[in-house]
Amino acid sequence: MPVELQGASRFARDLFAPLPARYDRLAEVLSFGQNGRWRSAMVSRILPATGVVLDVASGTAGVALQIAARSDARVVGLDLTEEMLREGQHRVRSAGDAARIALVAGRAERLPFPDGCFDALTFTYLLRYVADPQATVAELARVVKPGGTVASLEFCVPSGRLAHPAWVAYTRLVLPAAGLLLGGPEWFRVGRFLGPSISGHYRGYPIAWTVRAWQEAGLSDVGARVMSLGGGLVMWGTRAHG
Repeated sequence: MPVELQGASRFARDLFAPLPARYDRLAEVLSFGQNGRWRSAMVSRILPATGVVLDVASGTAGVALQIAARSDARVVGLDLTEEMLREGQHRVRSAGDAARIALVAGRAERLPFPDGCFDALTFTYLLRYVADPQATVAELARVVKPGGTVASLEFCVPSGRLAHPAWVAYTRLVLPAAGLLLGGPEWFRVGRFLGPSISGHYRGYPIAWTVRAWQEAGLSDVGARVMSLGGGLVMWGTRAHG
């Protein structure tokens, strides 16, 4: 059944619906080749030996497949874009992981799961596409067991005297051109959108704000690691007891 969407969620679905076949390859271009490294760093923060992990904004199941490859856990991947999930299902079957990875349609802002039912949770490139990041983080934390781990990956904005202008030039000029060349008009739209979207998000929700949002959602030992000269941000924390 299609997920009913409005506002920021509808925009995100419409932006990514045409993109699944080339998503992973182009994600590497859009992240200057760092997406795989960032994903690995995020996954390393949550890996349970067994249990069930929820991967939110799972897209074409890249993170879900990595979790399954690096642990004995089962994985539920959730995404609001059905076209991405269909591509993810194909990749899961091709990897022989259909028995361990289940992909479902749903919204991060209203997860279709009871409280405390997952041993760990990941989410990737999510908070720029929700209307209320604070409420969304609280909803994500809700479904994690006390003592369970949460980790996230987001794009970030470099702050160095040389890194920042280089990043601005890359995101405003190179990304749209690379998107058009490698993915056509749909990826040109993503490339043109991405840089201003990242900058705007951190003007409203800087890293210190996000750390507090995690803490207020009931996550403890919250850490953050800025990667690749500031281009990526990995965060992690533990669901507090009580």
